Amino acid sequence: LIQQAKRAQVSRRAMLAGTGAGATALALAACSTDAGSELSPAEDTSADDPTLNWANWPFYIDEDDDGNFPTLVAFQEQTGIDVNYLITVDDNNSYFATVRDQLALGQDIGADTVCLTDWMVNRWIQLGYTQELNKDNIPNAANLVESLQNPAFDPGRVHSLPWQSGFAGIAYNVEEVGEIRSVSDLWTPELNGRVTVLAEMRDTIGLLMLENGVDISGDFTADQFNAALDVLREQVESGQVRNVRGNSYTEDLVNNDALAAIAWSGDITLLNFEEGYEKWKFVLPEAGGTLWSDNFMVPIGSPRKTNAETLMNYYYEPEVAAEVAAWVNYITPVAGAQEAAVAIDPELAENQLIFPNADTLAQTSVFRGLSAQEENEFQAAFQAILLGA
Repeated sequence: LIQQAKRAQVSRRAMLAGTGAGATALALAACSTDAGSELSPAEDTSADDPTLNWANWPFYIDEDDDGNFPTLVAFQEQTGIDVNYLITVDDNNSYFATVRDQLALGQDIGADTVCLTDWMVNRWIQLGYTQELNKDNIPNAANLVESLQNPAFDPGRVHSLPWQSGFAGIAYNVEEVGEIRSVSDLWTPELNGRVTVLAEMRDTIGLLMLENGVDISGDFTADQFNAALDVLREQVESGQVRNVRGNSYTEDLVNNDALAAIAWSGDITLLNFEEGYEKWKFVLPEAGGTLWSDNFMVPIGSPRKTNAETLMNYYYEPEVAAEVAAWVNYITPVAGAQEAAVAIDPELAENQLIFPNADTLAQTSVFRGLSAQEENEFQAAFQAILLGA
């Protein structure tokens, strides 16, 4: 595994063009409240069906020059489970809009496990769209770091396990732009029309709210949310913000269409690796950045739950988690992975974007859970800005 990780670190290819959903791909339908009857989990046929469909985001697993996923290849060899790895998640809302009708009927959505962000996981759990995990099949779940063991949306991790975590902050082209330390620095005249922000509401609006001095983890008000929304609307309508995008925001940076962006930490590390030097700098704003996690879930209609749990258990082995971290450059949720990373690359083990210490984490906040009414109102208002971007 260590040798595979070393090769992965030096063989990643630029695969950024043409990925991610544009802002208009966000679906308002995903914001409404589902009110279905209680669903029953599908019968588990894993014992007779050694296959698994895993839906995930782009650039979110180790990959070699031949397009293979080394850790996944090793998993298949060890377990005999044939995994179909599906890169089908561009955005939480657009993915949910695609599978929502099947979920509401308790049907198989074609994915036995899918990795989505905390707030969307909260929605799936509340709607009864997930199966309870059998921890007897996931003994390595004991390696989950303490800070992620009891989130408000899933106390005790009954329905979910984190895949990776990360930060949203600011990235800027160091060759073209002076030092940027705050979100307000994005609105300077020299960056007019050269700023891109994320279509993920909780990250973009979260950073704007933090800039306004709002505790996004606490009981903030609609007025405080709307004040941040007004800032974004003004910057979009004035042309200061060039695009509001999903994963494809990186295209704007690569093409120099954008010189600065509200960005995700791991993406910038990958861009710099492909460039061969630190062309873009990622910083947590002085007012703070956002912290999020994407999580494994088993959809209610999956007939291969045990296979999915076997996969989760494998990726909670510290050595495997360290290998994935060496490639994706996001925060691993697995205790012991930092020690395992030393064998791959001592510098990797000190990277604050992968293994953040308490001081780094203190600069970040988690956007609090929203009520169904807030979700509808906030997302609709944010969507209206995206459609005009």
